[in-house]
Amino acid sequence: MSQSIRYAVNGSVGTLCIDQEQRHNSLGAVELQGIGEVLDLIETDPEVRVLIVTGAGEKTFCAGASLDDLNSGVLKPDAFQSVMHRLATLAIPTLARVNGNVFGGGTELALSCDFRVGVVGTRLRVPAAAFGLCYPPAGISLFVEKLGANVARRMLVAAEAMDAVEAYRIGFYDYIVAQEELDERVEELALHIAGLAPLATRAMKELIAQAGRGSIDISRATELSRLCEESDDLQEGFAAQREKRMPEFSGK
Repeated sequence: MSQSIRYAVNGSVGTLCIDQEQRHNSLGAVELQGIGEVLDLIETDPEVRVLIVTGAGEKTFCAGASLDDLNSGVLKPDAFQSVMHRLATLAIPTLARVNGNVFGGGTELALSCDFRVGVVGTRLRVPAAAFGLCYPPAGISLFVEKLGANVARRMLVAAEAMDAVEAYRIGFYDYIVAQEELDERVEELALHIAGLAPLATRAMKELIAQAGRGSIDISRATELSRLCEESDDLQEGFAAQREKRMPEFSGK
């Protein structure tokens, strides 16, 4: 795995960190390959129930795709979109710890996660139109799916810069906190989600994604519902409620 991509697991929570602070945590070919390797690990590790995605330092979460690698041809736009799609469709819930400013494709990285926690005083901008670039179709679809067409126009067509408060107001952030409160809030949220029934959270994540694209596959929804209803986790959830204790879900 690339030295610029760090991955650690603490209990049921995995953390992926882009460690390229001197380059504003931009994503070149090497970093995208490293993220892909992390996703490979997660997909084969049933113990990891939540993934946190973050950048190193406090200045920048991610500046998007490396312009040097794009200009040199080392990085193809399709490679960036492929990794973002894998992250967005990961079975387990994902949480972006947006530790600083967000630029370009870094916004797509954050939107590819299910939840986003930002820092008051930071800003975000997608400057593609200011460079003369058209943002890739897959990314545009994600912006519209997550934020709606009107906000997507503000961010992409108008290349509008926004502070964290405005980004929270439009729905980009689910939560915003002071920098010194970021770790505590992210850990609290990650542990809370990790303690929920894995089959249920994965099923609903999948169906919410389908609904966001316009329709739910009823046969798939029926199958996911059946798996939850027949699971040991459902019985454990009922038992924990009766016994007034915290449930211990197995994901089965």
